[in-house]
Amino acid sequence: MKSRTDTKDSAAHLCLILVRAVNAIVRQGEADLQRCGLSSTDFRVLEALFHKGPLPVNVIGPKVNLTAGAISVAIDRLQARDLVARQESMRDRRVKTVALTKEGERVIAPVYRRHAALLERILEPLTPAQRTSLEDMMREIGKRAETLSES
Repeated sequence: MKSRTDTKDSAAHLCLILVRAVNAIVRQGEADLQRCGLSSTDFRVLEALFHKGPLPVNVIGPKVNLTAGAISVAIDRLQARDLVARQESMRDRRVKTVALTKEGERVIAPVYRRHAALLERILEPLTPAQRTSLEDMMREIGKRAETLSES
C-alpha cells in the first residue's frame, strides 16, 4: 500500500517538482548572464542599484541574499570594473553608499532587459491568472516556511 508521501500530491513530491523548476530557471538565467559577462552575484547587485538607486552597503546584502563579507567582495569587484562607486554618506561618514556609475548603467540596462525577456519566455506557458495564482501560492508557502523556522 502506498503512503501519503508516495503520491503525486504529497508535499515531498511537490517540493521536488518546485526545486527542479527553480533549478532549471536558475541554470538558464546564470548561463545567459555569463554570456553577458556577469556573474549571478554581480547581476543581483547591479539590478538592485538599477531599480532602487544608491544604497548603503549594509542594505544591499540582505536585498540580494549576500553576507556582509560576500557583498564587500562583490562591490570591490564591480568597483574595479568601474560599474559602481562607493560614496560616504553626507549624514554619517561611517555609512558607505554604493551607486551605479554611468558605465554600470550602460551595462546593466540591456542585460536586465535581456534577463527579463528570458524569464518571460520561461513563464510564457502560464496565463496571467495562473501567474497570479502561482505568486499567491508561493507567497503563502514562503510565509509558512518562515513561521516554521521562527518556532
